[in-house]
Amino acid sequence: MTGGEEFNREKNVLRFHYSRQRGKNAPLRRETRRDRREEEIFVFILKTGDRGSEVALLQKGLVRAGFGPLRIDGIFGAATRRALTAFQRSRGLSPDGLAGPRTERALAPWYRGYAVHTVVPGDTLWRIAGRYGATLLALETANPELDPFDLRPGQKLTVPLPFPVVPDDVPWSASLAGYMADGLLRRYPGLLRSEVLTHTVGTLPLFSFAVGEGPRRVLYTAAHHGNEWITALLLMRFLEELLRAFAAGEPLAGTPAEEILFRAQITLVPAVDPDGIDVATRARPGGAAWERAEAIARGWPAIPFPHGWKANLQGVDLNLQYPAEWERAKAIKFALGYDRPAPRDYVGPAPLSAPESAALAALTRTLDPALVLAYHTQGEEIFWQFLGEAPKGSRELAERFAALSGYALGDVPEESAYAGYKDWFIQEFRRPGFTIEAGKGENPLPLSQLEDIWTANQGILAAAALG
Repeated sequence: MTGGEEFNREKNVLRFHYSRQRGKNAPLRRETRRDRREEEIFVFILKTGDRGSEVALLQKGLVRAGFGPLRIDGIFGAATRRALTAFQRSRGLSPDGLAGPRTERALAPWYRGYAVHTVVPGDTLWRIAGRYGATLLALETANPELDPFDLRPGQKLTVPLPFPVVPDDVPWSASLAGYMADGLLRRYPGLLRSEVLTHTVGTLPLFSFAVGEGPRRVLYTAAHHGNEWITALLLMRFLEELLRAFAAGEPLAGTPAEEILFRAQITLVPAVDPDGIDVATRARPGGAAWERAEAIARGWPAIPFPHGWKANLQGVDLNLQYPAEWERAKAIKFALGYDRPAPRDYVGPAPLSAPESAALAALTRTLDPALVLAYHTQGEEIFWQFLGEAPKGSRELAERFAALSGYALGDVPEESAYAGYKDWFIQEFRRPGFTIEAGKGENPLPLSQLEDIWTANQGILAAAALG
């Protein structure tokens, strides 16, 4: 997060300013306002009775900080309030049971996965690592310029805390995305690069990450639909596991992580639809973005809200936005009644009219990748053709992915066969592109499936990088 903050007592919200400054490694820390355009995002003060992904993140932070046990269920009940007030007392904060800006700042290390330690006389790396439960390897990786024999009082060190940055039991939200980006960039400086591709209608940043320096460029995307957010956690877990394995000199999915990063440059856009995700996970109910989505959803009472929400805040289905037989997709969806903004299946007024799809297409053209993966849920299927055509090598790779994951090779049904991201990539670049439908069940899939999804797909993610 960047920018100033202020507490608006009438609205009972914390106001953050996000910088719209673009470029690699765009700063995620708070800064004073300068000469840059800014947008406001409202993060509600959490209190008893609230529900949603922001509450789950609060619960996770409290548990990591040692104020559990808590069931991480996204429901702010009596147990969460007790844990929160105990944490507030331990930090000298007013124990009011409200998760406001001061509480958020105090919990930040347990959200982002690192603390900042100021060296004092007598400090050694062993002593610092022991105090925080960190390993020497993690400490040295996070501070690559560190001379362990020349620690100077006043020097500030990034100290990774003893848990993964990417949780496996918290639904995705914009807040979680920002903390994960900050945490991974600080824990793996020099290895990981990040860029804000654009800002959404709801002013959320659309993050991309890049790792590796190899000649083979690949692009992995996920969560093109709001209620398929579990796939965003899959890509972030892959990113963290790859970085951790590289730093430790270990393999990932049977291949040395060093070889993967030597042979490939992997770019990831884990959450193509950040606004839609925040709607589907109830990240900020009552805010302007929520009200905008709710107004659209009222016109579609048969689609459950918010769990059925797939679109962006314009009511546009982002995986129906690409110039690959877009007019045919429009005719099909209009015939089904989706001829205006909706929680799903509205193609938009024109191809690439949504900021998210336009930014992803621009990134794809800039990278010119050898392969793309587009993760969706659900069905445990792999789609690898467009209009019955597939570039050279696609079938062989699809069969390999199927063997690694246990997923089946599928045929796209007519009503979903056009205007998707994978379709456009195959048509325009004539290179292998894959849509992978992870997991089984009804969207949004429960977090209990994340481990199985990870087990099935880590081999695909490693193999796609190697070709």
